Amino acid sequence: MVKASLRTKSVGTKVTDAEYAALEGRARAENLTLSEWVRAAVLGSSRAEKAETADDLLGEVLLSEVLALRALFLNLRPLPGHDLPGEAEVRAEIARVDGVKMQRARERLAAQKKAREAAR
Repeated sequence: MVKASLRTKSVGTKVTDAEYAALEGRARAENLTLSEWVRAAVLGSSRAEKAETADDLLGEVLLSEVLALRALFLNLRPLPGHDLPGEAEVRAEIARVDGVKMQRARERLAAQKKAREAAR
C-alpha cells in the first residue's frame, strides 16, 4: 500500500475578521474545512493553470469559428446550375452554425482527447 505524502509545510496570510468569515462561508458552502478550501483555492489558481484554461478556451473559440466557416462554405456553395443563395438564406445559415459552433468544437476536442487517451 502506498503511503500518502504528509503535508509538512505551511503557508499563511493575515485576513480581517470579515474576510475570515467570508472564507469560512465559502468553505462551508462546499462542505470543506477552511484548510481544505484554502488549499484547493490556492493550488487551483496558479498562473500556469489560468493560462492553460485561457488557452483551452481560446482553442475552443478558434476551432468553433473554423468549423462554422467550414459549415458555411459547404452549405452555401453554389451547385452547378443553381443560383447563389440569397441574403435571407445566408443569414439563416449563419445563425444556424453560430448556434452550434461551440458545441461542435467541444465535441471535436473531446473526441481528440479520448483518442489520445486510448492510444496511451
